[in-house]
Amino acid sequence: MKPIQVGLLGAGTVGSGTFKVLLRNQEEIKRRAGRGIEITMVADLDAARAREVAGEGVKVVADAREVIANPDIDIVIELIGGYGIARQLVLEAIAAGKHVVTANKALLAVHGTEIFAAAHAKGVMVAFEAAVAGGIPIIKALREGLTANSIQWLAGIINGTTNFILSEMRDKGLDFATVLKEAQRLGYAEADPTFDIEGIDAGHKVTLMSAIAFGIPVQFDKAHIEGITKLAAQDIKYAEQLGYRIKLLGITKRTAQGIELRVHPSLVPSKRLLANVEGAMNAVVVHGDAVGTTLYYGKGAGSEPTASAVIADLVDITRLHTADAAHRVPHLAFHPDAMSDLKVLPMAEVVTSYYLRLRVADQAGVLAKVTGLLATAGISIDAVLQREADEVGGEGSTQTDLIILTHDAREGTVNDVLAELQALPTVLQPIVRIRKEELS
Repeated sequence: MKPIQVGLLGAGTVGSGTFKVLLRNQEEIKRRAGRGIEITMVADLDAARAREVAGEGVKVVADAREVIANPDIDIVIELIGGYGIARQLVLEAIAAGKHVVTANKALLAVHGTEIFAAAHAKGVMVAFEAAVAGGIPIIKALREGLTANSIQWLAGIINGTTNFILSEMRDKGLDFATVLKEAQRLGYAEADPTFDIEGIDAGHKVTLMSAIAFGIPVQFDKAHIEGITKLAAQDIKYAEQLGYRIKLLGITKRTAQGIELRVHPSLVPSKRLLANVEGAMNAVVVHGDAVGTTLYYGKGAGSEPTASAVIADLVDITRLHTADAAHRVPHLAFHPDAMSDLKVLPMAEVVTSYYLRLRVADQAGVLAKVTGLLATAGISIDAVLQREADEVGGEGSTQTDLIILTHDAREGTVNDVLAELQALPTVLQPIVRIRKEELS
């Protein structure tokens, strides 16, 4: 059978990895797909780089629309990134009847509803395993492997840059700014790391997983997103003393009130597998009603790990290329006419537990006042840790740190009581609030 022909838009890190893995494992891939898969055309503004990546026998052009217009191309791989021209090119490829493979989580998180609807109307596939957690097949697990389950929740370390930074802060006791510079020097963080350290990248990914897990539209604009830039080394140390580690988690949960969709630093019990994911690795925990808790772990980025996911999508499309469109796995696991209208909860309605750190005056009655206000608000306390004044400010210090772990409470209620606590004259600095996730 004639090999399926693929056009590649963008010949950077992942594009070069895709060429290498396809070439190295071409016979194995052909045996699995049932026919050969060949990248026969590449578009990249850097033609010299593209020719070096593609080698002989592959047509290189500067205009991506030449790839889309080629009637011989069956699948278009979009590796350009971003929301702008990538959106237009993907929609044009779909309109031209091409299947699409993309690693562009930002594009799908923001414009996925439009793109999937266009693909459904045209009877083509949009595959995006590489958009979430690199080489970990989490999208396939959610769309297919766990399809018998009612997914209850999932939580993931889905940004390697932030996990590397948090691991280094914990291991070496360094502050955020120092570790960020080291991460940039080592190539773990971009020159502009905003998308990573502010949680936006993780937000894109958890938005896609939430849509697949619960059969809801892609709604990135409703996600609550916080990054790690305000984390202090002392909070990482205190968390460790209390039996927790701090991780930036993407979390989505099904509740009686609606769907939680959030990204933020979280205290995770040290005994949990997720708490022990170190460096730039990724991991996602999924809890289904039938299967219980499952863990997916591996490299979340990099040339060949991401290429592994891109090629897996190519193989899937090749297998189903001639199949009746109505019998393919739906883009978001649920058929478009069976999507749910469950609302995404505003953060104020989310219920979870908390780590609170208050820098307070070291004097009698402060602890009683703080715990009294929490009790009045209906927030029960799980544990209290008070540091000696000289540990916090040196010998003769008149300040101390008060660390409180709470039981579950509604976020809006916690916001209100924190405002009351902050107004106390004995509370000397902005209160630190980090959510706590038991993941049990």
